[in-house]
Amino acid sequence: MKRSVRNLFLLTLLFLVAASCRVQQNSTEKWRLVWSDEFNYRGLPDSTKWNYDTVGNSFGWGNNEAQWYTVANPQNVKVNNGLLQITAIRHDSNGKKYTSCRLTTKNKGDWKYGRIVVRAKMPSGNGTWPAIWMLPTANVYGEWPNSGEIDIMEHVGSNPNVVLSTSHTLAFNHIIGNQETKNFDLPTATTDFHIFTLEWDEREWRSYVDDNLYFTYKNNGTDWKAWPYDQKFHLILNLAIGGGLGGTKGIDDTLFPHTFEIDYVRVYQR
Repeated sequence: MKRSVRNLFLLTLLFLVAASCRVQQNSTEKWRLVWSDEFNYRGLPDSTKWNYDTVGNSFGWGNNEAQWYTVANPQNVKVNNGLLQITAIRHDSNGKKYTSCRLTTKNKGDWKYGRIVVRAKMPSGNGTWPAIWMLPTANVYGEWPNSGEIDIMEHVGSNPNVVLSTSHTLAFNHIIGNQETKNFDLPTATTDFHIFTLEWDEREWRSYVDDNLYFTYKNNGTDWKAWPYDQKFHLILNLAIGGGLGGTKGIDDTLFPHTFEIDYVRVYQR
């Protein structure tokens, strides 16, 4: 009798393990590619997928940034050898000492929930501030930070071995000193390509580096002030110079130009 009970227990345990594996496999299989750019062409970025964002040039993007973002300037952005290359150069423009590029997918790639995957390599040197991040396409809850910001990856050149992920909302943001953020040690951020991933659903969003989960921002069930992430967001790729985060240890003019390289961008949804 005892042997029969033990055998039944073992069979049940094996069944549950197998079922769990099937659920995990099915969960993975449910992701479907809905948008991508593999950068397997040459020239300027695909205009059906990317916009140039310059609206904040005149006021430093609210971060006292030192660059002037340009439009369709191959000195600042191009696709070459299978890579998107965003380059900051030392060049006077409109009262700024540097030019660079900021690309968005707004109204060309906008998603509510999904899996965003970007393979990229960072530039190095004091003053650089590349980022992979998202903003709401429609500010349903009001202007920043009310409608949220998802920072999938930020890198500060003066701290080259670290990347970070951050959430900005009305309830939690750096202006009031309680932002939700997390660092990840990445000693080869500037020498090797790495895969930066966001997984986002109605319960939480999670940031990964090379499949290593390092930051989770949860829906605490209160209201939009803490969880505005129930609307469509678009992707932003940019290389800023200086500013409140990138310029904390100054800008080294001897190191220009700087290039932020992106191998691919892939977006999946269930």
